[in-house]
Amino acid sequence: MALDKPYEDIPGTIIFDAEQSRKGYWLNQFCTSLMKAENRERFKADERTYLDEWPMSEEQKQAVLDRDLNRCMELGGNIYFLARVGATDGKSFQQMAGSMTGMSEEEYRDMMLKGGRPIEGNRYKHEWEDD
Repeated sequence: MALDKPYEDIPGTIIFDAEQSRKGYWLNQFCTSLMKAENRERFKADERTYLDEWPMSEEQKQAVLDRDLNRCMELGGNIYFLARVGATDGKSFQQMAGSMTGMSEEEYRDMMLKGGRPIEGNRYKHEWEDD
């Protein structure tokens, strides 16, 4: 039985629900493996070979290789698991969030200190048809 998901009408919003969890299971398991130093070293030594040990889709593997965190989330990645990829790269969560918004770390930090993203332009997808 399909569930009603009104949050799918909000642009730029990915809710980590049961469907996303199933879709991203192996991607998130890969990320969890990076908690161990020996796995981080193996990943850094040969990213592709390490990724190929996991039964992820090619799209998921490529998104990790590209460090395209937004795409990883679309493909079922959970941001808290994905943070381990950033940490492996020596990036802070703030740097990662900035990259996901197209901002520098400083721009992202300043925006958040001013109360977050401005509301202008944030609309429901169904309203786009009225433009």
